[in-house]
Amino acid sequence: MLHGLHAPFWLALPASLLILDLAIYTQHVVFHKAAVLWRLHRMHHTDLDFDVTTALRFHPLEIVLSMLIKLVLVTLLGAPAVAVMLFEVILNATAMFNHGNVGLPRRLDRALRWILVTPDMHRVHHSIRPEETDSNFGFNLPWWDRLFGTYRDQPRDGHAGMTIGLEYFRDRRATRLYGLLLQPFLNPASGSTPAPTPSNPLP
Repeated sequence: MLHGLHAPFWLALPASLLILDLAIYTQHVVFHKAAVLWRLHRMHHTDLDFDVTTALRFHPLEIVLSMLIKLVLVTLLGAPAVAVMLFEVILNATAMFNHGNVGLPRRLDRALRWILVTPDMHRVHHSIRPEETDSNFGFNLPWWDRLFGTYRDQPRDGHAGMTIGLEYFRDRRATRLYGLLLQPFLNPASGSTPAPTPSNPLP
């Protein structure tokens, strides 16, 4: 697309970063709403703690699928190589930042939320409450959540009182490596039937 438009580099670079970030937001929403994709993504949400290691906790199949989606998008977009590399560096850095078990001063957090997803903002997304899990999907930029109505300012129980994780995955034995790899294929209760999905899944 960018090659067809003969976009200059100074325009192609920021446009690519924005479009790629919007794509990651959209992908994140779809992985929550489509039941089969949620089975892969829920591994990320079964962490009973919220810290920087949560940013690395993704099922290998989800990582491969996400990579394929990005490869297709980059090809269609015609993004400059430096934009793709820069986006991946920013994505990984901000994912570790906003999954950090840290608390920023309230005024600083509120100011940063207009340009960057903060730990307090993203922590809401890891709440045990489905309506909070289905909010604050952004990793880099907070604008998409605000624009598409998925932004939630604070958890209902407050950050100190909220419960992290999923209601149907509370056994820490199931969150060890072997259990995590099998998670998409097993029901939390019986190991045979489909597990619950977040609210309002797509057909």
